[in-house]
Amino acid sequence: MSRRRTTVYWTGFCVILALLIMAPLVLPEFWRRFLTEILIWGLLAMSSDILIGYTGMVSFGHSAFFGLGIYGAAAALLSVSPPSLLLALLSGLVAAAAAAAFVAYFSTRLRDIYFAITTLIFSQIFYVIIFTWTEVTGGENGLTFSRPPLAIPGLFSLRFAPNTLHWFVLAVVVLSYLLLRRITQSPFGMVLQSIRENEARTRAVGYPVERYKMVAVMLSGLFAGLAGVLYALQNQFAAPDFVFFLVSGEVVIFNVIGGIGTLVGPIVGAAFFLLLREGLSRFFTEYYLIFVGLIFIAMVIFLPQGLLGFARRWLNH
Repeated sequence: MSRRRTTVYWTGFCVILALLIMAPLVLPEFWRRFLTEILIWGLLAMSSDILIGYTGMVSFGHSAFFGLGIYGAAAALLSVSPPSLLLALLSGLVAAAAAAAFVAYFSTRLRDIYFAITTLIFSQIFYVIIFTWTEVTGGENGLTFSRPPLAIPGLFSLRFAPNTLHWFVLAVVVLSYLLLRRITQSPFGMVLQSIRENEARTRAVGYPVERYKMVAVMLSGLFAGLAGVLYALQNQFAAPDFVFFLVSGEVVIFNVIGGIGTLVGPIVGAAFFLLLREGLSRFFTEYYLIFVGLIFIAMVIFLPQGLLGFARRWLNH
């Protein structure tokens, strides 16, 4: 990246970050909450981009990692008194990471559509377990729980006011983006992109491709679980629907709309899709998904590189 483009990039990053910090001070409660959810779904989409955009592996299993992050946080908040934010984070991340390691061990031996189908099957297995294990998960009724305080033992303890929660989620998403950006630009990230471009040649050079793919799936699942923990804190509710494969399908749509292999693109795609769905549902209550589908098809045909790719081409001209 040239020096000028780097300056423009970080200037834009700081401006957008400043706007997101100030947004809850001026937005009505509904739109503040909606913006926070966009950030959470954007983090989930960004975690998926590690596989789809950088490793060339389409996953339909991210709903499992996301849902287990929610249920892991819920289990910690319901079993410990007083509820601990740190324990909820650790519990959600461990649940998602364990599921990702399990899925990675079996699915990374497969390629292309076979990998995608395998991840979908695993997500449905987790969905059935959560849906039927009523004594622990609450079944179709789900679980409700209280939000823990934002606390560091011995230093301070603050209740999560609406604005505080938004800023906490924003901080986690920004730090996650910066960390994933650094990882994708590291030698490890370069190997992942090499696997995406030509897996056979990468293996021939001597890289243990399966090991790199397993780490990519676990890394992706870990951040998907983090998004699940944030969603649990936002909504104070866990339900089997969050583990259903349709959530994974929406995440893939976010990536395609925003632009795969960019990290920022999936967040843009999540914002565009959720705002579009919210707007159309107000005018076409019953049939809004038809119009959402038509717009998505048009974007795939005319903007194959996504919104971010279109913006880059427009700026370069």
